[in-house]
Order: sequence, then structure tokens, then C-alpha cells
Amino acid sequence: MNLAGASTLFRKEILRFWKVAFQTVAAPVLTAVLYLLIFGHVLEDHVKVYDQVGYTSFLIPGLVMMSVLQNSFANSSSSLIQSKITGNLVFLLVTPLSHWAWFVAYVGASVVRGVVVGLGVFLVTVWFAPLHLAEPWWVVVFAVLGAGMLGSLGLVAGLWAEKFDQMAAFQNFLIMPMTFLAGVFYSVHSLPGFWQGVSHLNPFFYMIDGFRRGFFGQSDVSPWLSLGIVSASFLAVAGVALALLKSGYKLRH
Repeated sequence: MNLAGASTLFRKEILRFWKVAFQTVAAPVLTAVLYLLIFGHVLEDHVKVYDQVGYTSFLIPGLVMMSVLQNSFANSSSSLIQSKITGNLVFLLVTPLSHWAWFVAYVGASVVRGVVVGLGVFLVTVWFAPLHLAEPWWVVVFAVLGAGMLGSLGLVAGLWAEKFDQMAAFQNFLIMPMTFLAGVFYSVHSLPGFWQGVSHLNPFFYMIDGFRRGFFGQSDVSPWLSLGIVSASFLAVAGVALALLKSGYKLRH
């Protein structure tokens, strides 16, 4: 892998979202705060999830992880589709960059954006409820793995889509439902048996549940089970993204 080329492309992707940080970082933070204000205010006195954990405290890690996942996906997918539609992708195609260099740069930048947004959401929302890190290593592991998986999935979506409405359909009918139905706003133990089973088929659930484990030391399933499923999902999606990049799928028309 051309490390110099990969680092240059990585820096370009970082600058791409940082130049419009008001849109790519501040706006998602504001959205998460609005979710917290609405759901926290309405349900704080009516919903109990874990012992000694209020609903607002329970909600904050879910909102942080939701922001990490959605913005990691948005970074790689939007970058690729914009380059394809505007035509400047040709300048990358003529470089001696391998598919590994593309993958590392795009997914690495997606992880950075996801973590930056997630950290911003945490710093703003933590003032609304008491929160502490019971097992902080799970927070780091699931944040990075989740961001990496969604960055890889964004690559797949960006390679597949040929116009913005296809990308919007991918995000609205796949990413958003899987995120919202992953236990961001509730514990899956509060669901009927059938829907608990459906939730356990959603890899996003294990990302959020494992991430929440780092704050409360409690989770709906074992964090080791979550780690195994999230790791396997990341490797599978990353493998697909690398195969598509290597073949030049919808890149070399």
C-alpha cells in the first residue's frame, strides 16, 4: 500500500468534512440535543431501564452511538457519490493508489468524523443527567468498530449509488430504520418476545448495547457476544467494500 498516497487522501477527506464543520459536526450535535430534550422530558418519570439509572442517563449513550454510526456512514458515502457525480473522481483513478489505500483513507476519515461528532454529542448532553464510565474500554472498542463498519458500509453505498436519490433511499430505508430499531430509545427487554428476537438479528443493536455497557456496567446481552457479532459484521462489510474497490465496481466506466 502507498502509505504517502493513503495519508494524503485521508487528510483530504478530513479537510472535506472539517471545512463545513457547522453542517457536518454542529448540526448532528444539535439534532441529538433536541432528541434528548424531547424524549428525556417526556419519559424521564415514566420509564425505568436499569436499577439506579434514570431514563435520560440511559438515553445519552444511545444518542452518542447513533450519531457516531450515522455520521460515519454519511462521510464515506457522500464523498464518493459527490466525486462520481461532479466528475472529479477521475483525479483519484489516475493515481497509483491501491484499493487498500482507498479503503484506509475513506474509512479512517469516517471513523474520525463519527468519533468527533459522538464526542461533541457527549460533551453537550452529559450536562443533562449524571453519567460515569463504568467500563470505559467498551466505549472505545464499540465506538471505533461501529464507526469502521458504517464507514465501510458507506463505501459500498457510495460505489453502488449513481445519483443522490439512490443514496438517500439507502440511508432512509436501511441505515435509519436499523439505527432507530437498535435500542437507542429503549431497552429491548421491554419489547414482546417476537420483537426481541427481531432486534437480536440487527447488528446495530449489539453496537449500541456494547457501547452502553461501558457507561453502566450493564447491558441486555454479554459484551463479548456483542464484540464477536460486531467484529464479524465489520469484517464482512469491509471485505465487500475491498472487493468492490479492487474490481473498480462503478468506478471505471
